[in-house]
Amino acid sequence: MWDVWLPLAEPEQAHGWRMIDPVRLFLLILRATLFSTGGSGNLPMLYHDLPPLGYASEQQFAEALAIGQVTPGPTGLWVVSLGYLVDDVRGALLATVAITLPPLLILVVERVYRRIGTHWAVQGFLRGLGLAVAGSFAVVIVGLVQGSAFDFGSLLIVVASVGLALTRRVPVPIIIGAAAMLGGFLYR
Repeated sequence: MWDVWLPLAEPEQAHGWRMIDPVRLFLLILRATLFSTGGSGNLPMLYHDLPPLGYASEQQFAEALAIGQVTPGPTGLWVVSLGYLVDDVRGALLATVAITLPPLLILVVERVYRRIGTHWAVQGFLRGLGLAVAGSFAVVIVGLVQGSAFDFGSLLIVVASVGLALTRRVPVPIIIGAAAMLGGFLYR
């Protein structure tokens, strides 16, 4: 699905190892960073993409993660170590830029929103976006409910969870944990 981001040409073979295409490496790291939540959240996507291309080995992933854990600072910087292990200084620089761009993009969006956030069109867009997210969430919930045996106990958990969430006095993670424990107790 996201392969449209990537150059189509395969890297050439050289001495049994694949040559690293710097643009492709950059785009793979950028994509993984854009669609992760930080820390080592981009690990699964990078592990899925880099070894099949011959860009990185399991040992390089393990070493990069170990370096990321023992060094001070954010754990997401393990990607810089991976970039270095894969493509020396050029790989480290590409990884640094790729993991830095998404937060900078957020800052630009926030700055623009500060200037135009009160405009009626922006408010309408955000309202519509919120409704679309709520609608998508409702579709997922209906799909989950249809896929399970729904009885009085399930209805009780749903109603209690929604009621607690609407009060806004109980944090959502506590509601989810309590609902999970109640479900585990009722359906063991």
